[in-house]
Amino acid sequence: MFIQVIEARTGEPRGVREELERWQHELASGAHGWLGTTAGLTSDGTLIGVVRFESVEAARQNSSRPEQGHWWADFARHFEGEARFDDYEDTGLMSGGGSDTAGFVQVIRGHARDVARLRSLGQEADGLLRQHRPEIIGGSIGWKPDGDFAQTVYFTSEAAARKGEANASPELRDFMESWQGLVENLRFFDLREPWLTSA
Repeated sequence: MFIQVIEARTGEPRGVREELERWQHELASGAHGWLGTTAGLTSDGTLIGVVRFESVEAARQNSSRPEQGHWWADFARHFEGEARFDDYEDTGLMSGGGSDTAGFVQVIRGHARDVARLRSLGQEADGLLRQHRPEIIGGSIGWKPDGDFAQTVYFTSEAAARKGEANASPELRDFMESWQGLVENLRFFDLREPWLTSA
């Protein structure tokens, strides 16, 4: 799986939403290899789009379609400045991946001080989260060669997510301390009204 994360500022949330819906209705059927999109706006007007393809080749083929270029030009008119694109060819899933039933999504971007250890810790955490954080219903992560990562976590609701954070078990607190010791430059993006679609 290939993941592309798009980040941009916007003051036109309605226009952004309408263009995302137009892409789904008019262009999705021709995007061969497209697996799904998770997108949304944070409270400060940051647009985050996490787009999943079967491969980087499929993503490039989609980008080269004339209709995709025309659509992007219309979409980008709603941005303040240029969009940032980050590509992740090294990817993984948590609890089978995301879910279009999620009521709240959090995207975490940062840098791993020790990639191998952080990967190992993530594998250990899957069972722990299933046991102690049932409101987490899946996720994905993309890695860059330099250790930068983008993780997308899907929750049943924001209220359940906050409750889970506040009532973490001792095992989870130990895990989070270990995790925080391995990462830096963290940025959290809360998508309270996520736009979730799959092929």
